[in-house]
Amino acid sequence: MPAHDKQPIRQVEGRAYLRIPIRTHVVTEADDIVAVAQRYAAPLLQPGDVLFAAEKTVAITQGRAIPIATMRPGILARNLWRFVRQTSYGVGLRDPYSMQAAIDEVGAARIVLAAIIGGLTRAVGRRGDFYRIAGVQAAAIDAPGTAGIERFKDRVIKGPKDPDKVAARLREALGCEAAVVDCNDIDSAILGHSGGVDARLLRLALLDNPLGQGDEQTPLGILRDVTGQTGAPV
Repeated sequence: MPAHDKQPIRQVEGRAYLRIPIRTHVVTEADDIVAVAQRYAAPLLQPGDVLFAAEKTVAITQGRAIPIATMRPGILARNLWRFVRQTSYGVGLRDPYSMQAAIDEVGAARIVLAAIIGGLTRAVGRRGDFYRIAGVQAAAIDAPGTAGIERFKDRVIKGPKDPDKVAARLREALGCEAAVVDCNDIDSAILGHSGGVDARLLRLALLDNPLGQGDEQTPLGILRDVTGQTGAPV
């Protein structure tokens, strides 16, 4: 769902949180996520705010958006992808290119083990073991054709490296708590955060994906507690 269709304020455990999507230029591998945040987010920040950055954009700035023209899926990737269940929120590893990226990221042995155990447990009605065993770095990979921005539709986008360190850099540069988040229209996850972030609360506050799922160009957001302020729900 587009960001503009989301309610700006969300209630979480009796408190009201304003989510402010921040529009930027199209962020590429030539950008640094901290510099982008300083340019676009810093002028909007208030004391107590939490800055959050979309994991896909962080990964792009780290050079982890790989053009499929440069990739050659091996025999393992070309066979295994067919046995991966498409998730409710995207293609995931059900694509030979994203499967090859997962093999490169976590190793063939782990992917094969995940495929074997996932196949066995799925046969008895249990789902999700493939991604649990393959790990977060494999699960975070986005297949080609799924990026919201046209420039990246021909690329596999891996998960961000060292998201805790990225959040720490953002906090040091901007003076507010920060997090790297993976949100979609089904769920949200906090991949990394600075020391003062309540990850559980932040996940709940972003559960409806306030940055949007399309081409909004809003890779950054601010979470602000507005409980008791005029116009905030009680």
